[in-house]
Amino acid sequence: MKVLILGNQYIAVDIGASSGRLMLSGISDGKMTLKEVHRFKNGFRKIDGHDRWNIDLLIEEICCGLAKVRKMGIEEVTLGIDTWAVDYVLVGSDGRKLCDPVAYRDGRTRDAVEELTTKIPKKEIYKKTGIQFQNFNTLYQLYREDRELLKKTRMIMMIPDYIGYVLTGNAVTEVTNASTTQMMNLRHGLFDEGLLHEAGVKAEMFPPLVEAGTKLGGIKEDLRLEYDLPKTNVVTVATHDTASAVAGTPGRGHDWAFLSSGTWSLLGAELNVPETGSQAFNENYTNEWGAYGTYRFLKNIMGMWIVQCIHREYQGRYTFSELADMAGKVSPFRQFIDVNDERFMNPENMIDEIRNYCRETGQEVPETPGEIVMAVYSNLAMFYADQLHKLERILEEKIEVLNIVGGGSNVALLDQLTADLSGVRVVAGPGEATAIGNIIVSMISEGDLKNIEEGRQLIEDSFELKEYVPSPGKYREIMEKYQKATGGNDND
Repeated sequence: MKVLILGNQYIAVDIGASSGRLMLSGISDGKMTLKEVHRFKNGFRKIDGHDRWNIDLLIEEICCGLAKVRKMGIEEVTLGIDTWAVDYVLVGSDGRKLCDPVAYRDGRTRDAVEELTTKIPKKEIYKKTGIQFQNFNTLYQLYREDRELLKKTRMIMMIPDYIGYVLTGNAVTEVTNASTTQMMNLRHGLFDEGLLHEAGVKAEMFPPLVEAGTKLGGIKEDLRLEYDLPKTNVVTVATHDTASAVAGTPGRGHDWAFLSSGTWSLLGAELNVPETGSQAFNENYTNEWGAYGTYRFLKNIMGMWIVQCIHREYQGRYTFSELADMAGKVSPFRQFIDVNDERFMNPENMIDEIRNYCRETGQEVPETPGEIVMAVYSNLAMFYADQLHKLERILEEKIEVLNIVGGGSNVALLDQLTADLSGVRVVAGPGEATAIGNIIVSMISEGDLKNIEEGRQLIEDSFELKEYVPSPGKYREIMEKYQKATGGNDND
C-alpha cells in the first residue's frame, strides 16, 4: 500500500460547556491521525448576578496548548475553532470585550420567548428563520441584554468568532453559528432587520458573514512571541460544534440520520433545502445552517448534560464508565421521564430533580447510582426513538441508519437501547467527530481534501465504528406506554 504523508499539520480547538482540548491531526498512510495535545476545564461561574464564561482563560489555554505543539518540534499548523452556539461577546469601541459573556443556562431569558412572541408571532419567526424556539437563543438573550451595555457595543461576536478575533485581529461572523441566533433570514441569507429591531441591535454591529472554510489569517505576532507559538494559520471552520460534528459524521447516501451525543443530544438529518412546514414548526425542529450549503434539520435534546450533572454531584466517587456499568445491572424502563422538561435545564441538584419528578408523577423513585443513570439512559433512548420516527414522518423518508457520534457514542448500553427501541441500525463513532469535522473543513480549505464526501470517506477509513443491530418489535409496548405517559414529548 502506498504510504501518503502530507506535511500539513492541523489543530482543532474544540471547546464544550465543561472542557476544551486541542487535537493535532494530519494524514499518514492514507489515514487521518488524531492526538490530544492539551485539555482544560471550562464552566461558568456567578459574577454580578449572572452565570458567565471566563473567555480570557479559554484563550490563554489555547495559547498554552499551541506552545506545547511548538515544543513537539512542529513549526507551522493550520487551526480551526469550534464551540457551543448562541452565546456572544460584546466588544466596545476600543476593540476589547465589555464584560465576560453570559452563559446560555443563565436564568435571565426565562419567559423571554413568550414575551417577545407577543410582538412577532411564533409562526412568522419560524417562517423567517426556520429555527426552533429555545429561551437561550441569541435573539432572546439580546432581547434581555443590558441596554446600557448595548449602547457601548461596537461589535457583537459569537464565542468562536471572538476567540478567532483575539488571536488574529480579524473579525467575522461564521454562518453555521450565526444561524443559531434565530435572527438569520433563510430567504435572504442575512440578519433579519425586524428581529434585530426587537432585540435592540443593528446588523452593522455584527462582523461580515462568512462561510465555513474561510481563511481568517495568522495569529498575531505579539501572541506568538509571548507564548513561543508555531506559525499558526487560522481557518474559520464550521464554528458551531454541532456543525463540525455533522461534518465529522461518516454518513452515506440519503437514508441516514445523525445523533450528535454530547452535553446536548442533537438528532436530525442533513438537508440541501430547509424544512419549515407545519409539522416541523409544531414539533419545534430547527434548520441550522451547515457547512457547504447544507442545513442541519434537528431536534435539541437535553442529552448527556443530565449524566454530567449526576457525575458531578457524586463528587468523584464514580467514573462515567463505572456509572454506566452500574446502570447496565438495572432493568430499564422503570420510569417514564420527559428528559426535555425545562426543570432539567440547570437545577440546583439533578439527582433530586429526577427523584422529585418521579414522586410527582407517581412513579418508582430511583435510589442507587445505577438506578438513577439507567432511568436517564432509558428515557434518552426512548426520546431518541420517538424523535427518529417523527423525523421520518416530517421528511416522508425511511431512515435506515442512525449515525451516533460524540462522547455519548461510547456508551454501548445506550446505543443498543436506541437501536432496539427505534428499530433502526445504529453505527456508533467516531467519538471525536466534532474535532474531526473541524479538521476536515480545514483540510478542504488547505486543499488536502477535495470535498466533504472525500472527507467522510477518510473518516470511515481511519476510525473504528461499531454497529448495533435492532431486535425488531422488542420494545413496541414500552414505546407505546412511553408516548402515552409523556404526551409524545411535544415540548415547544
